[in-house]
Amino acid sequence: MSANIWRELAREIHSLQPGKTVLPLHEPLFEGNEKTYVFDCIEAGWVSSVGKYVDRFENMLAEYTGVRRAIAVMNGTAALHIALKLVGVQPGDEVLIPSLTFVATGNAVTYCGAKPHFIDVSKATLGVDPYKLDDYLKETAIIKNNVCINKKTGNIIRAVVPMHTFGHPVDLDPLLEVCDRFRIIMVEDAAESLGSLYKGVHTGNFGKTAALSFNGNKIITTGGGGAILTNDEGLANYAKHLTTTAKVPHSWQYVHDEIGYNYRMPNINAALGCAQLESIEGYLCKKRSLNDKYHQILSKYDGITLFKENSNSKSNFWLQTIILEPSQYSVETALKTLIENKIIARPIWKPLHLLKPFVDFERSDLSITEQLQDQVINLPSSPYLGECNDGKKT
Repeated sequence: MSANIWRELAREIHSLQPGKTVLPLHEPLFEGNEKTYVFDCIEAGWVSSVGKYVDRFENMLAEYTGVRRAIAVMNGTAALHIALKLVGVQPGDEVLIPSLTFVATGNAVTYCGAKPHFIDVSKATLGVDPYKLDDYLKETAIIKNNVCINKKTGNIIRAVVPMHTFGHPVDLDPLLEVCDRFRIIMVEDAAESLGSLYKGVHTGNFGKTAALSFNGNKIITTGGGGAILTNDEGLANYAKHLTTTAKVPHSWQYVHDEIGYNYRMPNINAALGCAQLESIEGYLCKKRSLNDKYHQILSKYDGITLFKENSNSKSNFWLQTIILEPSQYSVETALKTLIENKIIARPIWKPLHLLKPFVDFERSDLSITEQLQDQVINLPSSPYLGECNDGKKT
């Protein structure tokens, strides 16, 4: 019976784009100045790590998100790595991160020589649960010399990294209160949330630093790329220095004053990003329309719930997400049947604390995380499946 339901659902999803044999999870949409800007780079010869499009893209990102500065880099993982270094994460520190996140969040912490410390998420946001974290830190941590110390390990708990899952903002105000109370720095993993707002303010404005991703499957893409966001001019300048190999500016000499990183975004990628960012409002409109379409389709199925944004947030609906009632449905059966019927769906990530590289790190109770891994599926979410104000599909 369950497989029949998923076959029926597959037919309804295919109706969103008649004639397309396979519906991928997420494809980019190029409908603006992408070719013009990329060809301009080729004609000018400025395709590598400097050029007018890098500066333009950084300025456009800062203006769009409302942050003071944006620093473009080669991918979202590099952005998060540097975002953590900027706030002082040191080898041996612990960094609180959700176990329910893409592996890049945990990897970036380890690149700093720090240790991931896994915390649980909220069913309401799929991101860090600030209330559960508060209770956990009251038992686990003490404040000593104005820093947060893990009573069990003796390590400094330096930072927390809320990840805005599938574009849905974490409940940030109570999380900021926890950070203030326990002297913990917030670094936002906003890789999936470009275009998402919390209480009217763009994600990435709440942490001391934040990271974006422009991978090929994101809201906008630069092919591969990311950005660091911050409202601190000093940190922004330091980020630019670190990500350009820590080279001291000079007309011809190569002097590097510390260990740096060749994390620069090439000009040709930034050119693509400029064109994509010019079109982002249309993409977001189509995403919201697609969410409405899925709501209509799924309303007839008992035990399958379309995840909706919270009342205090506006999501970019990067990936359309359903929550299954585990007593009625199996994630494995659903995925197998959908994929057999050319609907490329996916499960949520395997929780990091269950992955081999991370099994020995500290963790809180992760009961909600472990429940959700058996309940969450992402459905095809490409923007062309939705419509915008003119009612025309693209």
